[in-house]
Amino acid sequence: MKVDREKSEFLDDMIEQWETDSLITAETGNKLRKSYETKNFDWLRLAQYAFWVALACGFIALGSLLIDNSILNYLKRVYNTPNIVIAIGSAGIAAWLYILGFRRKKKQAHLKFSNEAIIFSAILLTANAVAYFGKVMDNGSGNFSILILISVFIYGVLGYIFNSRLIWVFALISLGAWFGTETGYLSRWNYYFLGMNYPLRFVVFGAVLTASSFIMNRFDKTKIFFQATYIAGMIYLFISLWALSVFGNFASLEAWYNVRQLSLFYWALLSAGVCVASTLYGLKYRDDIAREFGITFLFINLYTRYFEYFWDSWHKALFFAVLAASFWLIGRKAEKIWNVGFLK
Repeated sequence: MKVDREKSEFLDDMIEQWETDSLITAETGNKLRKSYETKNFDWLRLAQYAFWVALACGFIALGSLLIDNSILNYLKRVYNTPNIVIAIGSAGIAAWLYILGFRRKKKQAHLKFSNEAIIFSAILLTANAVAYFGKVMDNGSGNFSILILISVFIYGVLGYIFNSRLIWVFALISLGAWFGTETGYLSRWNYYFLGMNYPLRFVVFGAVLTASSFIMNRFDKTKIFFQATYIAGMIYLFISLWALSVFGNFASLEAWYNVRQLSLFYWALLSAGVCVASTLYGLKYRDDIAREFGITFLFINLYTRYFEYFWDSWHKALFFAVLAASFWLIGRKAEKIWNVGFLK
């Protein structure tokens, strides 16, 4: 069995510890060591990085083309192409890439990153097709949230049919974008919708999405999307709670500037309370996602409050000295916890 260098070193340490504790004999330890081999080179990681570099180079190539006068003149002629033609063309290419990508996933499942790159390209072309169909159907109402809702249904149906978590993630991203634009349109782009600014709205949205993920987990057909929906809901919820603890339920920067940050302390307490509750829930029910989100955002909230309340009032030497000491203590405690867990 070939394993990565990090995993190989971990297994070596574990076997050595088992031998020290007399849990296994030296002969068994040698047999275990011979059962795996360290990879000389991590080709899977190279493939992943190569695709990232390929996408970056593609954007650079596109930028280089756009500064070429001859290419710009050509693009001006292409720009005159009717919107319906661009929409149909994008939809057709996207459909072909979806079919190609999922056929490759069945026949060549080991080519993970290239298959996902094809599907990702199809997702972007789908968004382009929806945008140009919107231009064709535009009646001047300014309600473009309907286009985002259409993309939610398209991504959701495709993700469900093909059991693709990648497409489902884009459906969840589109759903958040639709919620934001739709509430903005219904409030005529005013600061508040039902008395809530954007952070508070997305706290509600994230909570509903998180609760929905547990309902999805009860059904076999939607269980595959539970983790992606759960994580997306937690991201919406905790980022919105953090923003709410900073800005409160104010919708404009002018109104926010005129209040003391200490007056928003109750929003910070709400955010910290949710973080603590999530951490306790994760510890009690061994839910790694809830625990990690709770701990991470609890620290983010604590350090945000530290910067808010003491940045202006403390001398910078004292400020950063306390900050350094706190991180040192966290590092020491984390190191001890890791060592205890490792020895167990």
